[in-house]
Amino acid sequence: MGASGTAAATVTRWSRTFVAVGVGFFLAWQVAVAAGLPRAATVPLGVYGFVFHVVFGKAYTLVPSYFARELAVPLAPAIHLPFALLGTLGSVAAGAGRGPAMVGPVAAICWFAGVIVFVAAIGWTVRDNPTGRETGTGDTDAHRRRVDRLANAAVPVVVAYLLAGSALEMARAFGLEPTIAPAAGPATTHLFAAGTAALLVFAIGFRLLPRLLVADVHPALAAVVLTGGGVGPVLLAVDFRSGPVFSLGAGLEAVALVGFAAAVTDLSRQSDRDRVGSRALLGAAGCAGAVALLGLGFAFASAGLLPATAYTAHYRLAVGGFLALTIVGVSYRFYPPAVASASGIGDRTARVSIAALLGGLALEVAGLLGSVPALVGPGRWLSVLGAALYAAVCWTIFLERSALTG
Repeated sequence: MGASGTAAATVTRWSRTFVAVGVGFFLAWQVAVAAGLPRAATVPLGVYGFVFHVVFGKAYTLVPSYFARELAVPLAPAIHLPFALLGTLGSVAAGAGRGPAMVGPVAAICWFAGVIVFVAAIGWTVRDNPTGRETGTGDTDAHRRRVDRLANAAVPVVVAYLLAGSALEMARAFGLEPTIAPAAGPATTHLFAAGTAALLVFAIGFRLLPRLLVADVHPALAAVVLTGGGVGPVLLAVDFRSGPVFSLGAGLEAVALVGFAAAVTDLSRQSDRDRVGSRALLGAAGCAGAVALLGLGFAFASAGLLPATAYTAHYRLAVGGFLALTIVGVSYRFYPPAVASASGIGDRTARVSIAALLGGLALEVAGLLGSVPALVGPGRWLSVLGAALYAAVCWTIFLERSALTG
């Protein structure tokens, strides 16, 4: 194996490790929510631990290839992972009120250091192609080149949100948050979840899903989704629940979510590839629509019209529904359960995991929005079962691949 092959193997191995850790955080997040840990502790588990570890892991392999490049610093994921792990665990401990007072600030520093590693590695890799005009799109996919360029152009915006959110989180940990963010905690969460994670899902989704499903998305729809998803989060953050700017941001984000849901639904309709992850992707599309409706309710409905528990439902639908089910659906495409040789692990296990995640979330949200507390607990524990099965499938495949490749 030459130097290029060794570098690629290094990136692949550490990318897989990042994803494996993220899957573990997904299970831990579901258990923590079901066990009743405070939201200040569960949000870092779900957003930093699960969503971002998976996003970072796959971004190290996908983003360079989408910019027709190879990762310039193959060891960047290995350097980044300890910082991300410590930053997440420290944020969880601080949110739960455990440990000394410096746990929060140290966690914020670790997280920011990891983000700098990520941004520097990706930035140096694409330094001569920053907007992604070179897409690495082959001649057979030439008709997709316009959408690919639109998707690539959103990546620098994703990086800007990631840096801004991480810097604000560190400032907040040291009591230095700027007055531009009147609700620093929720504002920062929206910079991360909507500005970074959701926008990257939109961008990578428009490149990845048409190829996985052998279908096409209209460039105009992609442009609307990426524009709304790029502008909306900053408006939400700078005027969080304060006035017309927030309402405009909520409207733009809703357009992006509904547009992406429509794109995913149409891609699935066009495709004849009904594989195990398809139901998760359609479930994610449904959750995206629900998140958009609730977001519009927060922005435009009269005070008191929505129950207080609607905010929890919004958070669970966004992270545990839209983002999580998208990740689960795509994971089962990257890591097909059928290839596992272990007994009890296969497509059936994957389908049960998706059904449990969808059913659990539906019960929980129905209980939260319908003021039926008796549904919330069983729904959350059903989601724990789904996450445990998902982890079992992914970890089995990762271990078997590691045994084969070393």
